[in-house]
Amino acid sequence: MAEKVAVLLCGYGEVEDYDEFAEYNERSFRLLVAKSIKFPDFSIPWLSRRLERQQRKEWHAANHYHSPHNDIFERQRAGIESKLKETYGDDVTVFKAYNFVEPFLPDQVLAEIRREGFERLVVYPWLVVDSVFTSGLALQQINEALHPDGAWVKDLRYLPSFWERADFQELMVGHIEDGIAPLLERYVPSQVGVVLCLHGCPLETKGMETGVRESTALYYAMQERLASRFPLISPGWMNHPVPGKWTTPDVDQAAKNLIGLGARALAFAPIGFVTENHETELDIGYTIDKVKDQVETVHLATLNESPDLLAMGAEWIHPLIDELRAG
Repeated sequence: MAEKVAVLLCGYGEVEDYDEFAEYNERSFRLLVAKSIKFPDFSIPWLSRRLERQQRKEWHAANHYHSPHNDIFERQRAGIESKLKETYGDDVTVFKAYNFVEPFLPDQVLAEIRREGFERLVVYPWLVVDSVFTSGLALQQINEALHPDGAWVKDLRYLPSFWERADFQELMVGHIEDGIAPLLERYVPSQVGVVLCLHGCPLETKGMETGVRESTALYYAMQERLASRFPLISPGWMNHPVPGKWTTPDVDQAAKNLIGLGARALAFAPIGFVTENHETELDIGYTIDKVKDQVETVHLATLNESPDLLAMGAEWIHPLIDELRAG
């Protein structure tokens, strides 16, 4: 009899209520930011509350912004599970875990997986690029949850990030070309600047992998696929407003650079994300506000619930599920 398999789809998660900001920030400082910047432990609650005040003000100013991330992520989870059940029926279930949001913290979800009798697990970071800040963070939390009582997990597989998969890149290229198409009614392709937006990376860390190499490689792979038609292309790094040296050019500078090269329209395409969040919506929106009087702009969505993406996402882990089911 084939074994049952639990798939743990991992993401960041975002706050559902403004009152959750401080707790979310404290987890983020301790697990994420501290990997690149050293904070005294006593300062973290104070920093978390200070950032909370800034976030409340920012999101309130943006028409009481509410992130769509968690709702989209749930639909992505359900879509991948639906595709997997076409092959495996009820022998495979997809669970979701968020790095910073209860009640879906990895330890909470692993306890649920254990209660439901699963002993084989696929860890599946639903993130474009592997780094200590993305999939590494999920693995850290999972390992902490399994220590010291992890013997109930009989076997485990892991899917590395999917940025280099040709089918993912091709899907993204088609998505970008479709988004740019309306601009070509008014401009020739050389007048359309394309900002490929990537998750920003700190350049000085404690010897850890930040994802900058993989993100840069993704940019060049996409540039190679697009540049013969749209020659004005730039990376646009979406950096966090914290101290330290970060990847360049940031999104603001990328837009300025392309305008200086003669772009009359700009298309902003998040390629470092597959799920909409406050960065892809608000941060890109701030850059657009700064240049919209100079050029026409298009703000592309992430792939979100693209049926093609979810079908790919399910197909990518078939081999891992098959290995676990074979026992």
